[in-house]
Amino acid sequence: MWGKNRAPVHSNGDSNMTLISAGTEVEGNVMFTGTLLIEGKVRGNLYSDDGHLTLTDSGLVEGDIKASKMVLNGAVRGNVFATEHLELAADAEISGNVHYNVIEMVKGSQVNGSLEHHPDGMADIKPLIAKVTADTVIEHG
Repeated sequence: MWGKNRAPVHSNGDSNMTLISAGTEVEGNVMFTGTLLIEGKVRGNLYSDDGHLTLTDSGLVEGDIKASKMVLNGAVRGNVFATEHLELAADAEISGNVHYNVIEMVKGSQVNGSLEHHPDGMADIKPLIAKVTADTVIEHG
């Protein structure tokens, strides 16, 4: 579904969706499964082995992100690790390095850092995983 100045909300077909709504602020690291939709602010690292992340134009993440699939349309102040697919929508502003397998960038998206393509596997993300201490854990199932 497309809305004015909004990234599309992609669902991976399951009902495991978590919303951090506009006006909500989360402080701490988040490990998630399923789909995570962020309209608010997260100050901490986000981590998922196979999750889907959507960051809307009103969303902000101050920390590193690792997920298999992402649609980013807000601000990220940290490194991004997309193991499968990364879409940077028109209002995406990334201040950090971007590691990806497949990337789509829409006119207007910004990356202030390096872009690193990893077609046969992701860069060593063990330092990122070690930083995620699961201060906040969101699990479905």
